[in-house]
Amino acid sequence: MSTSIDIENFLSTIETEMEKFRVTTLKNVAKKTRDPFRVLIGCIISLRTKDEVTHEASTRLFNVADSPTKMSNLSEEDIEKLIYPAGFYRNKAKQIKEIAKQLAEEHNSKVPKSIDQLVSFKGVGRKTANLVVTLGYNLPGICVDTHVARIVHRIGYIEPKKFDEKGLPVFHSPDDVEMKLRKRLPKIWWIPINDLLVTWGQNICKPISPICSKCFVFEKCPKVGVIKNR
Repeated sequence: MSTSIDIENFLSTIETEMEKFRVTTLKNVAKKTRDPFRVLIGCIISLRTKDEVTHEASTRLFNVADSPTKMSNLSEEDIEKLIYPAGFYRNKAKQIKEIAKQLAEEHNSKVPKSIDQLVSFKGVGRKTANLVVTLGYNLPGICVDTHVARIVHRIGYIEPKKFDEKGLPVFHSPDDVEMKLRKRLPKIWWIPINDLLVTWGQNICKPISPICSKCFVFEKCPKVGVIKNR
């Protein structure tokens, strides 16, 4: 599959459009604190949770406990109340307490810089690990969530894994997309691609019925997998 969309021009143009949209909670946390622990816990809370809820839940939790030691001393019930109504808040409360305890007891309350070490924590996948490395430590990494994976397929930058019996594309998993981007994407865009495409995906290139009429690559975009658009 070929595409006339240049990924660097695409990302740099989105960058100029960013001021029109609300900055994501995790980006704000990283910008204000550069605290890997806050990025890690905030990312866990954010999974399957609206950004506004993530912001409020994270703020309540960190106002009570802003370090691994303090957080590990909270009960699961306390954490549940503080992060509610985040999605799967009970499971997340248990996970947050376990991670905080492990950091305090085994890592001197310091969040590891290594992706391999981070994914050894229960419930921490490559998306979260990359986000901690990039936003918390400003080190190279590519955080791929569903927005990033969807958009790089849609614009034709990453080819689909295959096409099903109806001729519809089957996209690669976020982890597979990360590995493909590591081989192809210029390093200057490794860190910012997540924030740029998450914001674009939330506001313009939405999962269902994207607002293509407001996208600057509307005419050139192959719109892979798009059945209906606005």
